[in-house]
Amino acid sequence: MSPNTGVREAQRRRTRRALLDAALSQLEERSLGSLGLREVARAAGVTPSAFYRHFGGMDELGTALVHEALASLHETVRNTLAATGDADRRGDAAVQLVVELVRSRPAHVRFLVRERHGGVTAVRESIAGQLDAFADEIGAALAADPLSAGWGADDRTMLSRLLVDHMFMTASACLAASLRGEDWSAVTATARSQLRLIHLGRVHWQA
Repeated sequence: MSPNTGVREAQRRRTRRALLDAALSQLEERSLGSLGLREVARAAGVTPSAFYRHFGGMDELGTALVHEALASLHETVRNTLAATGDADRRGDAAVQLVVELVRSRPAHVRFLVRERHGGVTAVRESIAGQLDAFADEIGAALAADPLSAGWGADDRTMLSRLLVDHMFMTASACLAASLRGEDWSAVTATARSQLRLIHLGRVHWQA
């Protein structure tokens, strides 16, 4: 790579990052469907034509934000599922994973919570696809767990989707607590209790 090529690539990455950050900032109180690319370009300090060199439109920018927020978590989720320990320890690890995500990427999580059922189809489908992938990974772990002996695929899918929804609900509750100026201790305590209840139901479930 020539020095000039390296400089251009670095500039390209900075511009892309500026566009993503500008969009997140604009989306703090708005939905993606109400935000125009010219507003994002202006906030990022670039022209609309520069925007199009990175994204085909706002839906493509939105899917990039979804990927940025969730794609890197798959390995972490797999490691959490594979960790030894009892159900309480795994539950604690799962809640802590969600807490760290909200703490480190609050703007991304706020975006995901708002757009999961939002009006931009490509983004809604991208979020659903990522959550389906998490559910599949959890389902694979459940299939290998002796507690799931005799369970059918439908029951494993039901439980894995319930656990994914619980993670999403916990993230949303953490954000809501922050808006109220509260710490997250009550949210995390409730989340752990809910996971214990789910586990007890799983132990006694007649598949």
